[in-house]
Amino acid sequence: MINYVAKRLLIACCTLLVILFILFAMMEWMPGTPFNDDKLTAQQLAQLNTAYGLDKPVPIKFANYVTHVLQGDFGVSYVIQKNMPITSLIQDRLLISFQIGLQAITLGIVIGLLLGIISALRHSTIWDTISSLVSMLGASIPSYVFALGLMYFFAFKLGWFPVLFSQRMADSSTILPSIALAMLPIAKVARFTRNEMIEALQSDYIQLAYSKGMNSFVIIVFHALRNTLIPLLTVIAPMVVGMMMGSMVIENIFAIPGIGNLFITAIQVNDYNVAISIAFIYSILFIGMMLLVDVLYGLIDPRIRLAGGGKT
Repeated sequence: MINYVAKRLLIACCTLLVILFILFAMMEWMPGTPFNDDKLTAQQLAQLNTAYGLDKPVPIKFANYVTHVLQGDFGVSYVIQKNMPITSLIQDRLLISFQIGLQAITLGIVIGLLLGIISALRHSTIWDTISSLVSMLGASIPSYVFALGLMYFFAFKLGWFPVLFSQRMADSSTILPSIALAMLPIAKVARFTRNEMIEALQSDYIQLAYSKGMNSFVIIVFHALRNTLIPLLTVIAPMVVGMMMGSMVIENIFAIPGIGNLFITAIQVNDYNVAISIAFIYSILFIGMMLLVDVLYGLIDPRIRLAGGGKT
């Protein structure tokens, strides 16, 4: 197991380094400049480039950039809040997006698993039809449509929640966005759980366990459900990172000062440092989540780590 994890960790680190180089290259070769003020003279632009170290050769700039990033220093904002450290700029926004994303993915996984299990156990009944209908609606209707519907009925009409994000009611302001974001995970998790559970329940070893008189709960939870976890983890992992980093559309609809909203603003005003930093943080979370999934694969099914040459 140690060799298995070490190999995956090495691959993850190399991948992040490549991503960091690509993001740096994009920042270097992007058209325009972060100092897009027509009133600035050529001399003033040169002074700004010198002050921010943008006049140095590319290899030196990349080496400095990697060194600072490894220390948790993503530089400063050029435009949004001049000279403000990016870590300070995104810290509070990241927490808001994380809270909404965590609520959404938790809701999506719990409800999706329940719907999928019920649908598989009650295959070809009204419960299966209802679950399939919910999955179809969740997968086919965009999250912003759910967001607008929730906002209209529960915020505007009933007044149960704030229409837009409010710092005074921060917790209640995250409920409607979380529900809107959770609809797609509910649909995907329910569909995959249903399909994998039906296949598992029809397998020979499950039928043998039933014939031996094993407890139904033990068979469903510790045998059938366990075999659905590997494909399910593959589906859930990318969604977790996407939810945690915030949905740009949902954050704009509810005026949430999250990381997705900041990313759009950074692109619009050419604040390259902020945009690239957010993209790299997303990459770190995504690679980290996939690394965690690889480790969970090995724990759930020992055949995977043995096939990869891992040792327990």
